[in-house]
Amino acid sequence: MTAPGSSPLTIAELVDGWRRVGVREGMALIVHSSLSSLGRVEGGAQAVVASLREAVGPGGTVAAPAFTTGTVCDPAPEQTGVPTPEVAELRAAVPLFHPDLPSRMGAVAEALRALPESLRSTHPQASVAAVGAHAREVTARRSLGFAVGRESPFGALHDLDGYVLLIGVGHNRNTFLHYAETFVPNRRLKLRRFPMAIQGERVWIETLDVGNDNDTHFPVVGREFEEQAGIREVLVGNAPCRLVPVRELIPFAVRRLTELLAADGPGAA
Repeated sequence: MTAPGSSPLTIAELVDGWRRVGVREGMALIVHSSLSSLGRVEGGAQAVVASLREAVGPGGTVAAPAFTTGTVCDPAPEQTGVPTPEVAELRAAVPLFHPDLPSRMGAVAEALRALPESLRSTHPQASVAAVGAHAREVTARRSLGFAVGRESPFGALHDLDGYVLLIGVGHNRNTFLHYAETFVPNRRLKLRRFPMAIQGERVWIETLDVGNDNDTHFPVVGREFEEQAGIREVLVGNAPCRLVPVRELIPFAVRRLTELLAADGPGAA
């Protein structure tokens, strides 16, 4: 653990930390992270990415969410029907998704996305960036509807027996709990709306996806799973970190979310 004024964390110290958390060579990881939670890091976010790549080795894969929900979105979702000139102008200014579009998912995720060799999936709002042995397999999947479901990069990571690495963040940031909710019969729903270029024409697409949790059930489900699975929290620098196996998490989360949402009753947000 670092203390104020102590030396910044090096790549070697970070690799040792990931080993203590449970990261092994050949793993497929999706990383949800807070760079500041680690304390001072020599080389910043780029060094964190380098340490994760070293920890999984050449046979492993490191992925991170590269979502653009706040950028490629409808600036006037309450406006239905033919838009006013003002709304039309606002909508025309929304950028189309492209692989180099920056993400706001944190410094580590953006550092991974910006690597020259990084690949990125193509959902306009819910893309994933990845590097490593299975990066192409992970980023090849896309479903416009239920963007974090079975036919998404998250489904590919599940099939690869992947792991979620939480670095200084909680399960409210664990996108695999949204993935689990896509399998829940009484899942919560929201509407995604974004522009796309189709055959050279700019059009707006509306699709359904699972709704936002807003820290309602995901922290509970994550904590209960960690207790059942015996997952231990390990400090890397100043950051509490946990490594969560996806294939074990999903059936547990589907069952518990089904129960918790049923208890909320119909129409609960």
